[in-house]
Amino acid sequence: MKAAQTDKRFKAVATLSMFNSGRVRRNGFMDSQLSSVQARLQQASEARAQEAAGGKALYANDVVLTDEQIAKLPFEMYRQGFEYYGKTHMHPNASAKYTLSSLLDLMSFDATNQIELINQPLLMIAGSKADSLYMSEDAFSKATGTKDKELFKIDGATHIETYWLPKYVNTAVAKLTQFYARTL
Repeated sequence: MKAAQTDKRFKAVATLSMFNSGRVRRNGFMDSQLSSVQARLQQASEARAQEAAGGKALYANDVVLTDEQIAKLPFEMYRQGFEYYGKTHMHPNASAKYTLSSLLDLMSFDATNQIELINQPLLMIAGSKADSLYMSEDAFSKATGTKDKELFKIDGATHIETYWLPKYVNTAVAKLTQFYARTL
């Protein structure tokens, strides 16, 4: 979505379970960490200074959770995500960790910043029960540069379920097929 704002080689733009990673790194999921933005930027700045001085790189999200810990996570997307990415669909070489210093770049990114530059047809698909739905709804409302846009909600689906449950995947693929047949 970010690339399509300026690269007009894209003839149509579609998202499925849109996740604005910059917003989440900055504000926390569902804007749950707004009060700690400056403190986290300070930590990231200190980590970058440590690395620049030849010190050890510090990592964020370098955790392995038990089933009990996963069950206690506050957001369904994270509970299902730890199961999906950490167990059932994990690549053996994958890791969710990232350098703490990279937060300086990650927190300044926002997929919806200048989204009004998208003038191509836009289809955004999200689960009606996804706790990440707010990101698609926010992006959709800001996408004022195109008059050909649709926010399509897959009834009953959560964010992670749109990746692999056949009834939701089939619904998304059918919608995408129809959209691209019309716009390409």
